[in-house]
Amino acid sequence: MLKYFLLWFPMLILAIINGAARDLWYTKYSNELIAHQISTVSLMLLLGIYIAFVIKKHPPQSETESLGIGLVWMMLTLGFEFGFGLYRGNSWAQLLDAYNITKGHLWLLIPIWLVLAPYLFFKLLRT
Repeated sequence: MLKYFLLWFPMLILAIINGAARDLWYTKYSNELIAHQISTVSLMLLLGIYIAFVIKKHPPQSETESLGIGLVWMMLTLGFEFGFGLYRGNSWAQLLDAYNITKGHLWLLIPIWLVLAPYLFFKLLRT
């Protein structure tokens, strides 16, 4: 699992680049909600490409392991996001609001994708 822990860090870099693109580009041409929705979808695509590469290059031993990898990646992501958000002075209410799908916030799809993508790519790429 150490290898998959280390392979999570490039996802953090992808997320930072994606967030910078949103702040520097999407928000100029749309409102904040739409910019975040576009950013969520683009991050899912970037993560999907990266996760497919990782699973192909370092295939898990089983379906169960692929789900475990996804759970670890989700927990690392949520831990970083909430930890960094709290460190920056955001309240729990502010942080949780990003997951409120009833308000059009799609960020909930990111942790779901992180859990499912390793399993899906393991199933698709298995030879």
